[in-house]
Amino acid sequence: MPWSGARKALAFVAIAELLAKSLWFSGTAVIPQLSREWHAGLAVTSWLTLTVQLGFVAGALLLAITNLLDLTSAARIFAVSSLLGAAFTAAFALVAARHIGLALLLRFLTGMTAAGVYPTGMKVLTGWYRRGRGLAMGIVVGAITIGSALPHAVHIGSLPWRGVIYVCAGFSLIAGVLMLFGVEEGPYKSLAPRFDFRQVTEALRNRELRLANLGYLGHMWELYSMWGWITLLLAAAAPTASHNALETISFFAIAVGAMGCVWAGYASDRNQRRAPSSPTAGAPPVACSEQSRRARDGVVVDVRARSRVTIVAMVVSGTCCVLAAVFFHHFWVLTAIALVWGVSVVADSAQFSTITSEVADQRYVGTALTMQTAMGFLLTSVSIRLVADVASAYGWRWAALSMAAGPAVGIVAMLRLGRERDATSARLPDEWVEEITSP
Repeated sequence: MPWSGARKALAFVAIAELLAKSLWFSGTAVIPQLSREWHAGLAVTSWLTLTVQLGFVAGALLLAITNLLDLTSAARIFAVSSLLGAAFTAAFALVAARHIGLALLLRFLTGMTAAGVYPTGMKVLTGWYRRGRGLAMGIVVGAITIGSALPHAVHIGSLPWRGVIYVCAGFSLIAGVLMLFGVEEGPYKSLAPRFDFRQVTEALRNRELRLANLGYLGHMWELYSMWGWITLLLAAAAPTASHNALETISFFAIAVGAMGCVWAGYASDRNQRRAPSSPTAGAPPVACSEQSRRARDGVVVDVRARSRVTIVAMVVSGTCCVLAAVFFHHFWVLTAIALVWGVSVVADSAQFSTITSEVADQRYVGTALTMQTAMGFLLTSVSIRLVADVASAYGWRWAALSMAAGPAVGIVAMLRLGRERDATSARLPDEWVEEITSP
């Protein structure tokens, strides 16, 4: 198949996301070493993860309030954010052992730069893909998943903790260069709209976005708790397990999620191609978003198909939370559960972003995606801390069980979104029709 501009953009964005995302858990991966240098317990070292989450929220809100992703080049924002993230991470390695406060500030700033990477990559792809958008998003989130696991892979062996941090900073530097010189804006990028502060609250006014965001919040409650604490959970289940064994299992438990992301994207898009011939394809709209009402009548794109994919993923991952608690003291069974959990816990992530990109005002997709991620990561700063508190008070077995609350809420939200769309789906402009439905 020819190397089209869209495929090139997808490949470069996926590789850059994989490399840049390694910064996220670089601090978390070295918690055992820093806890000894700081002479501190989980109550202190958990902030190595929490400050990144809070920094991401601050950065995402800044991008959303300014509509920056919709007013300027998303690819350039990605590149600059990656380069700054590399600088902040390298500085963290230099000062972390001696200055706890400064180290946490640098992790906060790293989180701010991550806000210019994660939703920005999604925004770039919306300019290149109409047909196949779900799969393209899934591939990129799969790359992000592997990138999140990279620090654990780098930490296998005898590399000192500073070496792990420097390697991840180098990865982000490469990502910035790739985006700076390798990626351009796509042909479907909407014309730069005027600044509109009201778009920040669109996620609350638009009922479809509210439900999609509520499902996303449930997903995020579980996802980053699992990713952030999987090594400590496994260590608590098998205190005699070696460092290398725990890091290896943790790497695969996170990285294997890439398979789930690709499956979810494929399944979601496959159903989209069938949508025009479905019994409801010609039905008049019953409940449409504000954007959908503004759009001219076009082809029906079934948001319910994407919703069903998210529900399947959350049912499986929520079940894994429960099974992890039941089989906590059977280490190899727990390891198998962790691998299934890793596949399902992130499989739905890209589909929440895809749904948002399809029901939001098409002029402000970047703002909608950024607000979604801002709300999600603000919640993770709470869930990560609460799960750690449950673990400290009652043990990691019950901490694993507490993560199931997220998918339970997410399933309810996406079922409601499916009922909203029972007689219709998002109606997209006529110019999308041939792109999405052509075989």
